[in-house]
Amino acid sequence: MKMTAIKKIILATAALTLSAGAFAAKPTSIKYIEDVVVENDMIYSHYQVKCSNGSTADISAWDNRKKWCVGKGGQDVCSKKQIKTAKKVCK
Repeated sequence: MKMTAIKKIILATAALTLSAGAFAAKPTSIKYIEDVVVENDMIYSHYQVKCSNGSTADISAWDNRKKWCVGKGGQDVCSKKQIKTAKKVCK
């Protein structure tokens, strides 16, 4: 009987852990805002990401949208895919 109760607790904990991941915020839209000229005539594009939890975040596209980075004008956390960067800012 004790073993059954322990199994139920373990299963309930596992179910809660899995469902918490399902409720993580996800990007719902990505909107172009503007092109920005920085030093040495480099240009990046500024986009705003809306997330399923109601928040908004900025991402930047560099090198003719070949490199997508977190933040407006940032180049620290980047990826080759727009959606991957958008998911990162919504977490």
